[in-house]
Amino acid sequence: MRGFVMILMLVDHVSMVYNKDHLATDSAISYIPGSALPAWEFFTRWTAHLCTPVFVFLAGTAMALSIERKVAKGIDSSQINKDILIRGAFIAILDPTLISLFAGKFLFQVLYAIGLAMMCMAFFRHLSSKLLIILALSWFTFGELLNGIYFPPGESTQSIFNAFFFSSYTSTNLVIKYPLLPWLAMMILGWVFGRYLLDYKEGRNSVGPVKLLLSLGFVSLMAFAALRYYNGYGNMFLLREDHSWQHWLHVSKYPPSATYTLLELGLMMVLMALMICVERLIGTRQNGILLVLGQTAMFFYLVHRLVLVGVANLFDLYQVSDLYTTYIISAVFLAILYPLCIWYRSYKAKNVKKSVYLKYL
Repeated sequence: MRGFVMILMLVDHVSMVYNKDHLATDSAISYIPGSALPAWEFFTRWTAHLCTPVFVFLAGTAMALSIERKVAKGIDSSQINKDILIRGAFIAILDPTLISLFAGKFLFQVLYAIGLAMMCMAFFRHLSSKLLIILALSWFTFGELLNGIYFPPGESTQSIFNAFFFSSYTSTNLVIKYPLLPWLAMMILGWVFGRYLLDYKEGRNSVGPVKLLLSLGFVSLMAFAALRYYNGYGNMFLLREDHSWQHWLHVSKYPPSATYTLLELGLMMVLMALMICVERLIGTRQNGILLVLGQTAMFFYLVHRLVLVGVANLFDLYQVSDLYTTYIISAVFLAILYPLCIWYRSYKAKNVKKSVYLKYL
C-alpha cells in the first residue's frame, strides 16, 4: 500500500514543480468559489490526497508492530521512549533543514507531521486502544470547531503557532501545511491497527484483517458521503458547489476536514483489503515495484523531492510543462528510482548496524 501511494506522490510532486496548470485548491483558504476544476488536472491532484494518510497511518502501524514486540520481550520502557523520540526528531527536522534548503524557504510538511507525531507516541503508546480510538475520533469530530474560532476562511487570522498544531500558514518564506493534531490522530489509529494485527496473529482476535478493513472502510466512505451530501459542518469550510464528481471529491486537506479523513482512510482500508486478497493469490515478489518502493519510502521521498526541486531551481524550470509531460517525466523518474531503491535496500540491509542514521531512512 505504501509503495502504491509513493507512485501517486511522485506524479503529484512532478506536477507541482513542472505543470503550469497544477491545481492546489485543497483548502477553503486557497479555493476561490466558482473556480473551474478541470477533470484530469483535478483527478491527478486528487489521487495524491491518499498519500499522507497512508504514510501517517502505516507509520503508526509499523511502530506498534515493532514496539509492542519489544515491550513483550521486556525491553526497558525508557530505552524504547528514547528510541521513539530520537527517530521522530530526526524525521521532523528534515523538513526545516534539508528539504527547506533545496526549496529556498522554510517548509513544515509531511516529515514534520510524521516525526512530531512519532515523538508524541512515546506517551500515547501507554494508553489503551479504546482510549486511543476515542481521542482520535474526538479530533476528527471537533477539530473543525477549533479552526472555526481561530482560522475561519476569509479573515486575516493566520497564526504560526496555531498552524503548527491545527490550522495552516503560508507566506513568502514560511509554509506550514501539516499541523500536528489531525495527523497525530491518524497515527494513533494506525497504532491501534498495529496492536490489532498482533492480537490477531496471537489468536486474541477472531476477526480477520480483510473483513475488518472492508467493514471499517465502507462505514468510513458512507460517513463521508453523508457529510458531503449535507454540505455543512465536517467539510472544513470547503463546501460542495454542485453535484459534479469533482465537487463531491473536492475536500479540504489543509487543514484536513472530517470528509477528507473519512474519504482517504476509507479508500485506504478498502484498497489494503483488496491488496491482501491479491497477495494471497499471487504471492510476494521480492523485487516487486510496490514492495521495493514501500520498503525504501524515506529514501525514495528524499531523493525524488530534492532532485525535482533542485533541478527546477537550477535551471528555472518551474511550471514550464503540461499534464501530459508531467506523466512522461514521472515515468522517467520512476524508471530511474526503482533500481536505485533496490540497490539502497540491499545496501541498508548490509550496513544498518554500522550506521545510526541508516535505520531512520
